[in-house]
Amino acid sequence: MTDLSQFPITQRWPAQNPDILQLYSLNTPNGVKVSIMLEETGLAYEPHLVDINKSESWTPEFLSLNPNGKIPAIIDPDGPDGKPLGLAESGAILIYLADKTGQFLPAGNRRYETIQWLMWQMGHVGPYFGQVGFFHKFGGREWEDKRPLKRFAGESKRLLKMLDDRLAEHEWVMGGDYTIADISLLGWVRNLIGFYDAAHLVDYDELKNIHRWLDAGLARPAVERGLMIPARP
Repeated sequence: MTDLSQFPITQRWPAQNPDILQLYSLNTPNGVKVSIMLEETGLAYEPHLVDINKSESWTPEFLSLNPNGKIPAIIDPDGPDGKPLGLAESGAILIYLADKTGQFLPAGNRRYETIQWLMWQMGHVGPYFGQVGFFHKFGGREWEDKRPLKRFAGESKRLLKMLDDRLAEHEWVMGGDYTIADISLLGWVRNLIGFYDAAHLVDYDELKNIHRWLDAGLARPAVERGLMIPARP
C-alpha cells in the first residue's frame, strides 16, 4: 500500500485507498475540469470535497499542497518517476492526466495548439467569466458603479464570439477531436449562462455554434458525472 503521509493534506482528508489518485476539489468551473477528465479517461480516483465556502482551501493542510489556496489539486501515488506526485492548477493537471493516459491531447503541432486554447481559457475565459459572476450575481451586484460589470461582460462577450467563430468551422475546439481544450471550457460556459444567469449580458442567444458545442459536451456521460464530483452535502 502506498504511503502518502509525506503529504499533510492527507491528515485532514485521509485516503481510503492511497493506491489510486486522490482528488481535492469542489464542483466549480475549475474543479470540474479535473473530475470530468478523470471520468473521461477512466482512471481510478478518490474524490475529497474541499468546501471553499468554509475556507477549507485556506487550511494549513490544503496550503501544503497548493500554497495559492485554490482547488483543484491532486496527488497521484504513481507519478512519472514512480513516486507520488502532488499537483495543483487545473490546466497543469489536465496536461498531466492527458500525458499519463495518452488521451485528449493530440501529438505533434496539434499538441501545442491544444495547449494554446487551454491557456486561453486559463488566462482569459476563467478570470473574465468569474468577474461577471461576482459583479452580476454575488457581492459586486450591490455596487452602485456598474462600469466593472460592463467591462467584464463586454470582454466575456468578445471571448465567446471568438469561440463561436472557431466552432463555426470545427465540431470541437480542435476540429474532430474532443480534447482538454473542450474540457477546460465546458464548465465555464455552462456556469456563465446558467448559474451566473448572464446569458443576456453576452448576447448568448446569437452564438449558435456554442449552443451546439455545449449541448454535445454536456451530453457526454463522463461530463454528466464529472459535473457532480465531488458531491456536495
